[in-house]
Amino acid sequence: MADVQSGDTFDFIIIGAGSAGCVLANRLSENPGVSVAIVEAGGRDNNPWIHVPAGYYRTMLDPTVTWQFGSGPEPHLNDRIVNWPRGRVVGGTSAINGLLYVRGQSQDFDTWRQLGNTGWSFEDVLPYFKRAEDQERGADDFHGSGGPLGVSDVRMKNPLCEAYIKASVAAGIPHTTDFNGSSQEGAGYYQLTTKDGRRCSTAVAYLKPVLSRGNLELITDAAVERLVLDGKRATGVTFLQGGQSKTVRARREIILSAGAIGSPQILQLSGIGPGAALGDAGIDVKHDLPGVGENLQDHLQVRFVYETTLRDSLNTVWHSRTQQVRAGLDYMLSRQGILTIGAGVAGVFAKSRPELEAPDMQIHFMPLSSVGPGQGLHKYPGVTASVCQLRPDSRGTLKVTSSSPSAQPDIVSKYLAQETDKDVLLRGLHLLRKISRQPEFAQFVAREVYPGDDVVTDDELMSYAREVATTIFHPCGTCKMGSDNMAVVDERLRVHGLDGLRVADASIMPTMTSGNTNAPTIMIGEKASDMVLEDAQLVSTAA
Repeated sequence: MADVQSGDTFDFIIIGAGSAGCVLANRLSENPGVSVAIVEAGGRDNNPWIHVPAGYYRTMLDPTVTWQFGSGPEPHLNDRIVNWPRGRVVGGTSAINGLLYVRGQSQDFDTWRQLGNTGWSFEDVLPYFKRAEDQERGADDFHGSGGPLGVSDVRMKNPLCEAYIKASVAAGIPHTTDFNGSSQEGAGYYQLTTKDGRRCSTAVAYLKPVLSRGNLELITDAAVERLVLDGKRATGVTFLQGGQSKTVRARREIILSAGAIGSPQILQLSGIGPGAALGDAGIDVKHDLPGVGENLQDHLQVRFVYETTLRDSLNTVWHSRTQQVRAGLDYMLSRQGILTIGAGVAGVFAKSRPELEAPDMQIHFMPLSSVGPGQGLHKYPGVTASVCQLRPDSRGTLKVTSSSPSAQPDIVSKYLAQETDKDVLLRGLHLLRKISRQPEFAQFVAREVYPGDDVVTDDELMSYAREVATTIFHPCGTCKMGSDNMAVVDERLRVHGLDGLRVADASIMPTMTSGNTNAPTIMIGEKASDMVLEDAQLVSTAA
């Protein structure tokens, strides 16, 4: 923890040492002539489970390394509150997520460009994906090698996962070996952000290797209270550390990288946001910006659980002390085995209708089953397949409820508010059934535990979905990029109407990417770093 005092001044201050913030800290501090501070509410990533890939199952509900937010009551999910864990540790959510490396589709980024965001087409952003990547398979037209971020194949290819992929192909889905290549569509194995069998968070990939730089300060356990504005310019950051309120100053810029919840929350606490909502929270309006906290999007998943006739389910290991010891030794000695898995081993990207240009549904398949995310595994040998719609039309909101930084914001995702989302999800549920009944997989199924064979009609399936659906932990869009009156930042990520302030994280996405959001958020950090340096007339040394 840096011994930073009130009044200390840096050229650049980054708020949030997460998926994008660690990237920015690395790239901006490459120039020894500038000083950089990165302010993180959480502590160092010393919890050993953070670095074990399967450890996410322990850390995602651990309040010492996560924020435990809640979305809801959700009106279209039986008024349930959906738990939203986000990383509160150096590395952010890249330190506690399910590790899946999925960039999205080229059409996602071309859509951003078509919305008026110059420089954000797939052709524009692909070099930043490649710059970040140290692809285990080597470099090609779509992948890079030698970058900071380890991207690796899964190390444990369970026979149940292989059976599910074969069943998906039998159901009419093409086989693929790369969800991040020329086409996303297909069934195959995911790749993970791991290196040598260990999690490769952005803290590990980008921040730790450069902490010895004399021009970089990591400030941990520092909860940001507000930004300091001098008229229409952001000049400082006030945070609480060790019970003491401190303010540090920025000569050039402040970059908000606190995530899709933290970034709009900090803006609103600073008086930047929709005037009426700020007034309701007792906050003086410094800059009326109606889009802050709007445009909230997330991926909603529904799980099917199957009991299998094979003992290859990880549930068997979970409930056997002998097998637990064996798995631990396997991981410690060779970085192999079940502890190397992420939140999905096998996966599917499919179209809900054949005339679509690109997939709009994603399936995660895991050789385990549980009551819920981060909870104990079932005693029977089980597996799980979950489906989500990739590009939801429903939009939610985030609003602070008081001027206190410790108060939980009011988050309502409005999942399934749009009929289009219900339609795609329902088609996805039918796809799960179709795949599971192919002989390649059905031969290993003893029974469909959830929702059960008696849940058949569309109404019954949607009723089940409303009862059990959960987040896949991909909130985004709450400080969207664009030029319309609800946009928060422009195409160079500068906050509209203010100087010296940018946002660079998943909150700037105008529309969701088609898949897991960690990889595109890292790309945003890479691209933002070049923009900051260019606008400051400093030279980027990154390849």
